[in-house]
Amino acid sequence: MEFVVLKGVKDVADIALCRIDSRLIHGQVMTKWVNQSQANRIIVVSDDLANDDFMRSIYLMSAPEGIKVDCFTKRQTIDSFADGRFGAGRVLLLLPDLASMKELVDCGVNVTSIQVGGLGGAPNRKVVFQNITLDDADAAVLDDLSSRGIEIYFQTIPEDAPQGVESILKKYRS
Repeated sequence: MEFVVLKGVKDVADIALCRIDSRLIHGQVMTKWVNQSQANRIIVVSDDLANDDFMRSIYLMSAPEGIKVDCFTKRQTIDSFADGRFGAGRVLLLLPDLASMKELVDCGVNVTSIQVGGLGGAPNRKVVFQNITLDDADAAVLDDLSSRGIEIYFQTIPEDAPQGVESILKKYRS
């Protein structure tokens, strides 16, 4: 997929929380994060989910009551951010993986911090914090985003103490 880098973007919503969680919208944890961030809108960024009407409807039904939810492809997210269609208010930006986050940042979606809250297990992945696993590609993305000055921390629920990316990467590489 080819992206165009956006410059001079103005008048966009406040991204109150940018969360990476392979489970996307789910139960009590999402309700807690919506309350914690005081978000009035959730934008789910997933090409797969945006293109699957049935699964998208299931995910959107699980969102907290009274919260506007949209599900966009990465391209739609980039375009919506660029032209201000995120609208006013506080947005919880929710992505399933770190690679998707990197694509958005590369194309001008401006985030100052990223919370990694859930990346499931698979072959060649290593547990680094509770239910969060990483592989070499994830570690490279974390290094890249961190080098750009983006704060990255790992936290599954609000009651957990956040863990900085440096300590997580050290654990991954040990």
